[in-house]
Amino acid sequence: MGKTIVIEPVTRIEGHAKVTIQLDDAGNVSDTRVNVVELRGFEKFCIGRPVEELPRIVTSICGVCPWSHHLASAKACDAVFGVEIPPAAKKLRQLANSIAFTEEHILHFYFLAGADFIMGPDADYSVRNVIGIAGKVPEVAKTVIRCRHLGAKMLEILSGKSIHPVAAVPGGFSKVLTSEERDMMIPMAKEVLELAKFSIDFARKNIFPQYIDAIKTLGVIKTGFLGTVKKDDGTLDLYDGVLRMMQPDGSYEDFTYEQYTDYIGEHIEPWTYMKFPYMKKAGKLSMDLNNPVGVYRTNTLARINVCDKIRTPLAQKELEEFRSEFGRPVQLTLLYNWARLIELLYNAEYAIQLLEDPEITSKDIRIPVKPRAARGIGCIEAPRGTLIHDYETDENGIVTNVNLIVGTTHNNAPINMSVKKTATDLIKDGNYDQGILNKVEMAIRAYDPCLSCATHNLDGRIAVKLDIMDASGGIIQTLQN
Repeated sequence: MGKTIVIEPVTRIEGHAKVTIQLDDAGNVSDTRVNVVELRGFEKFCIGRPVEELPRIVTSICGVCPWSHHLASAKACDAVFGVEIPPAAKKLRQLANSIAFTEEHILHFYFLAGADFIMGPDADYSVRNVIGIAGKVPEVAKTVIRCRHLGAKMLEILSGKSIHPVAAVPGGFSKVLTSEERDMMIPMAKEVLELAKFSIDFARKNIFPQYIDAIKTLGVIKTGFLGTVKKDDGTLDLYDGVLRMMQPDGSYEDFTYEQYTDYIGEHIEPWTYMKFPYMKKAGKLSMDLNNPVGVYRTNTLARINVCDKIRTPLAQKELEEFRSEFGRPVQLTLLYNWARLIELLYNAEYAIQLLEDPEITSKDIRIPVKPRAARGIGCIEAPRGTLIHDYETDENGIVTNVNLIVGTTHNNAPINMSVKKTATDLIKDGNYDQGILNKVEMAIRAYDPCLSCATHNLDGRIAVKLDIMDASGGIIQTLQN
């Protein structure tokens, strides 16, 4: 008879999820699902608030990536009020975004994904973690922890606080960066850059070649990609630009934030609280591994695929080497980790460029705004993918409607596909072990999902399933709406 394998919880990710793998009578995979059962629901309880409060409220969507929501919300508010913020304010926001990116990419590579490569995917779970990494490479671990601290410290200097920020406001930025603060931050940023340079050099020479067979096979699917580029020349831009939707064959269309509903549809399934965005022009979403329809990916690999170039020299060199080896677009799921290190290097470089820009200390960082009835869409690239905040207000500036599409939400369909592909390839005749199940988790970890961010209600319906169990663990009754 068939059997169900449940991986619960999925480890070393942000948020909570489980994987359900259904085996057929022969012990082979017939289906898999990544179940996300936590709900944030910010789309609903932001309604009725003054819109200028939202940049402060939405940081609580996630303590891991509050800056992403803070900045996307501030941009949406700028659009609602119909203002163009001063150049120095934009640079301060970009600086905060790049520093936050370095923090997040260091976190994922070393604390979450790294153990699979440094300790090995088949290593015992008791050592396949950040503690195991610290024991194996203690000096690197110390540097990693210090650079994470430096990132938080720089954000605190820049904005007054590093978590749940309040510095970006409608019309600009609320805190001037003084020359003394700037001079204090530059050596910190240069220290983070050194870690970024070490990380990609070490991984390129010692990690990725060792696991190249797994990279070429584990969780590989064929999809499109979405990311942000500069309008004029296709340069990677994490704060502002146009959205680029790339097809699996490498062809693409660019469109503005305001056009996102023409290109992105949203589908729901009853077994998860996460929405399934898809390419709207495809007409439907199909996650069939042999014939996927409408599926696209966001996050690091997607951004590396869609951009034509990177503005900083070291990251541009790495991009050229990456493409010379793997081509464009790249479909290998585990290369999200390599792309993440290219972005870590870029953001470390770009943070220094911004800090050394004389305009960064300008006092002209905010313009006044007035309430009005309007719709505003704010979009940035979060570490985990394209982040869209869409607000509507009445004539008093009170929010009447909110739609959020979070980076991980875009990746919901491809994550499910990558997990199914991995499980199908590795579990045969009912045979599996903890190493194989960890490789299934690796297919999820490559996307660096932030599930706390990603669960928002689409249609007012919340699916609830309640299992009532007896003392021995048997299910007495199941209640479901």
